[in-house]
Amino acid sequence: MHKLRSSSVAKLAKVFIRFSSRLKSTGGRPSAPLGSRILTNPDDIFKHNMWDHVQWTEEDKENARQKAEENSSIQIPLKDQGKFDTEACQYWDKFYEMHQDKFFKDRTWLFLEFPELLPSGAKSPSTNRCLGDQQAVHLLPTGSSTDTETRHKQQNGLTHLNRSTDTSSHQDSCQGAALEKEEAAIQTTTFPGQHASFRILEVGCGVGNSVFPIVNSIKEMDAFLYCCDFSPCAIQLVKDHPDYDDSVCHAFVHDICEEMASFPFPPQSLDVILAVFVLSSIHPDRIQGVVNRLSTHLKHGGMFLFRDYGRYDFSQLRFKKGRCLSENFYTRGDGTCVYFFTKEEVHDLFSKAGLEEVQNLEDRRLQVNRGKKVAMHRVWMQSKYRKIYPSSPS
Repeated sequence: MHKLRSSSVAKLAKVFIRFSSRLKSTGGRPSAPLGSRILTNPDDIFKHNMWDHVQWTEEDKENARQKAEENSSIQIPLKDQGKFDTEACQYWDKFYEMHQDKFFKDRTWLFLEFPELLPSGAKSPSTNRCLGDQQAVHLLPTGSSTDTETRHKQQNGLTHLNRSTDTSSHQDSCQGAALEKEEAAIQTTTFPGQHASFRILEVGCGVGNSVFPIVNSIKEMDAFLYCCDFSPCAIQLVKDHPDYDDSVCHAFVHDICEEMASFPFPPQSLDVILAVFVLSSIHPDRIQGVVNRLSTHLKHGGMFLFRDYGRYDFSQLRFKKGRCLSENFYTRGDGTCVYFFTKEEVHDLFSKAGLEEVQNLEDRRLQVNRGKKVAMHRVWMQSKYRKIYPSSPS
């Protein structure tokens, strides 16, 4: 955290102005959502609590690197580190016993950033737009000035399109057969949400800050939500919530780091897995195994949605010496832990689990405390990875 002097405000403003100009040249908004509030006037910096799409200067990057290097120079001795892994459940249980459901706010932004949480064709509650709609193909009007050569190319293009469509139809048929096979296998077992056509799992659900925005959006749909956390206190708070409805939701205690722990649903039965600020709390050596195991429960074509802390986020740089466990991995005063990811690490993590990248973004923002006239650089990772369909026989 640092106080903004007029010179630093001016420096930030120059970066924002440069970025804003680039946005205008590309239609006024980046291809990714992640907000659209861009600071262009340094005098406006304290008018809002958050500014989007912050571009760091080389000086910003170097200062952040130095701070992280400094606060990780003294690490907790190895002999004292084990408890933060083996007793993680107790630390988080105490956290929820103390704070109950008052610490985190409901994630009302979920459907804007992750419309995949709703079945295709459903309306997003945040935008009221139908999801999965295809844009109409625009054909040239008859009698236009298109010359003969262009029309010839179009006809050839349509022939090529028909061939491509045939190939695509074959792929769709194979994919459809794979999904039918998965569904047939699912229907031979009995489990909560078995008859829903669209199933979501949120891991590390805490007290339900994602759960209830989702539950309240899928009640009229043929969808079902599973949510788990390794804190019994958190799961009990979810079940005690007035919006909890076991006809569309099943909350259960589960440690995703436990290799032999079973889920209340079969493999390849989920359309979406949601992990929001969860994987960062796990020891880096165990994260890959967690993602690998979770991915086996996705249907082919299913999506893994991820949001978490990014490298050199303000919360990383504010750690004091002596709180570091290993490189970019820290423990807080209450015993809970946090890791800070890079885009490359996120990509490797999901790719090694057999998933393909749909989106992998670094969300950089400027968070402002208007009362104290303080600004903080925030960095989050936001990613979407899809389970690949089995290759069709040649």
